[in-house]
Amino acid sequence: MWDCQAYRAASNDPEAMNSPLDLLQSVFGFDSFRPGQGEIVDAVCAGSNVLAIMPTGGGKSLCFQLPALVSGGVTVVISPLIALMRDQVRSMVELGICAGALTSGNTEEETEEVFQALEQGRLRLLYIAPERLANPGTQRLLQKIDTRLIAVDEAHCVSQWGHDFRPDYLKIGALRQQLNVPLAAFTATADAETRDEIVARLFDNVPPDIFLYGFDRPNITLAFQPKDKPRDQILDFAKARKGQSGIIYCGTRAKTETLAQALRVDGHQALHYHAGLDPEARRTAETRFSREDGLIVVATVAFGMGVDKPDIRWVAHADLPKSIESYYQEIGRAGRDGAPADTLTLYGAEDVRLRRAQIDEGLAPPERKEADHARLNALLGLAEARRCRRRVLLRYFGEDMKACGNCDLCADPPEVFDGTEVVRKALSAILRTDESFGAGHLIDILRGSATDKIRQRGHDKLPTFGVGADLSKGEWQAVFRQMMGYDLIRPDAARYGALRMTAVARPILKDEASIELRRDTIVARSSASRPKVRALVAEEDEPLLAALKSKRRALAEAMKAPAYVVFPDRTLIEMVNALPADLDGFSRLPGVGSKKLEKYGKIFLEVINQSPVADLHPARRKLAGQDGGDLFDLLHAAQVDLARGEDGAGKPMSCSSASLAKLASSRPSDIGAVNRILGDAKAERFGTRFLEILHAQ
Repeated sequence: MWDCQAYRAASNDPEAMNSPLDLLQSVFGFDSFRPGQGEIVDAVCAGSNVLAIMPTGGGKSLCFQLPALVSGGVTVVISPLIALMRDQVRSMVELGICAGALTSGNTEEETEEVFQALEQGRLRLLYIAPERLANPGTQRLLQKIDTRLIAVDEAHCVSQWGHDFRPDYLKIGALRQQLNVPLAAFTATADAETRDEIVARLFDNVPPDIFLYGFDRPNITLAFQPKDKPRDQILDFAKARKGQSGIIYCGTRAKTETLAQALRVDGHQALHYHAGLDPEARRTAETRFSREDGLIVVATVAFGMGVDKPDIRWVAHADLPKSIESYYQEIGRAGRDGAPADTLTLYGAEDVRLRRAQIDEGLAPPERKEADHARLNALLGLAEARRCRRRVLLRYFGEDMKACGNCDLCADPPEVFDGTEVVRKALSAILRTDESFGAGHLIDILRGSATDKIRQRGHDKLPTFGVGADLSKGEWQAVFRQMMGYDLIRPDAARYGALRMTAVARPILKDEASIELRRDTIVARSSASRPKVRALVAEEDEPLLAALKSKRRALAEAMKAPAYVVFPDRTLIEMVNALPADLDGFSRLPGVGSKKLEKYGKIFLEVINQSPVADLHPARRKLAGQDGGDLFDLLHAAQVDLARGEDGAGKPMSCSSASLAKLASSRPSDIGAVNRILGDAKAERFGTRFLEILHAQ
């Protein structure tokens, strides 16, 4: 894992430096930056402090990995979990970049190799956990090793308003000042409030260059369903995606275990994960999930942030998440390679009660509880959305878009009706009881249920008593959920969860505004409306994709590394679509840099073409996919033609492949330059023909 190979462009020799775009192509194997990457890389390379909010799968890691190669020195990456760091280090080493991590999970040999690489000036990326900042020796080490940049991954962990708060992240701002180096912070989930806290805590309230490049993940299908035999709903969803890697999130530890067992009985490879397991069991689960294809992990939210697996094909929530930020973070673990991915979230009245109770019973101050209830209302608004679900999600993060066509509501729009009168009845009941009761008591009033509690308080004498008898209790619960989704009402923690109206509700109560409601959310949507599984490749190409995955798995197992370290699903899909016949074609696939071309190109070409691939001279192999490669082939053909001279009677003569590669790369324009590369005799034999070819090209 730690056998670092210093990439030539990351050396201390200024002449070896390449531009960010050159390195993007030659090392990482991509022809162009994704949206936002180029601007962020330029800012980081220029030494600016940076806060970048990019969607999961948008390529945040490259925005500090690439500058680490350009700038020299050491880039210190502060990352939240050991598994995440180890996987990223593996990926860097596979690209030929010298990287290492100092974690509690290291062996003595691994730690020694990291320190040796630091002393020799070879290491470019050093990953550490935020907890290590409490060690006084850490600052001395970072000052000693020529730290040029601090990169903070999952920067939302610094915010106490966020969903993954880590107290040790609070030490990072002081570290930046002590080292006096730029800091680049990255996250996928940060609303305006969280962004403000990141700026305050990491940048001492001095605004960095802020890049906000959108939250949309267009490859992910969004879907919600009200709970109706929820175990069957989850099993049906998993069955339709059998053989694909997935995560199922549950609200309790016990549920992860029982659901994982149900999946195994149903023929799936599945295991459970939660914070109550011993550390070794958790590490085993993380390792298996990262390395094995088609494994399902049933987990609490303790799982996921440290899993750097780009080819998770689906995420399901068996219970409602705690906020819209948590939901976005958790579904964002699917489809990070850009290939199609599916999500499903189940929810019901009991979920809402549980989440409300967790907020009310917490130790947060009242204003924090108020904000958390508002966040939960926003999630209910997404669950009960009437039209394009992605549009609702993005509006929460301050973006707008037209209907996406890739969510359950776009695929099967729900029936809506004018719910103004129904909502006004509910608001009237809240107002006439002085905003002092929860949904259960209010529903009893509306339905005319003369309970002891209602009679004792005289609520059976209210004008609203019985005005909603035409709706069942379940239907009224759905109405109240939708009202919360509109943020018309919120529980008041100071009054034991009693519902009170927000300012948004007043115009409806006064008959100054109308409101739409959905009819369908009290029963499960029909099976026809459930999200369809999108094929990764055409049906006739599935055997080839399976063969490529099998080869990838064998290579990864031999290295004891995750499969995606070899190639992610997206690159395998492109292999199937492009069907490259040679190394030139293979080198043009996304994610194929020079190191992976040399290591894996021939192996995968033989699977694609089902036949042996001829070896190329290393000098020619380095030119694969470049203009110089075609030029090399033309020069080589001319050399063969002139091996015995123009008349075919001369003494046999040939040029080395290294000489031909140098000609193809440097493209000399006159016979003198050709002579300096080939020597007098060979220049006399081949020079004129070679110059004709070079000039023509």
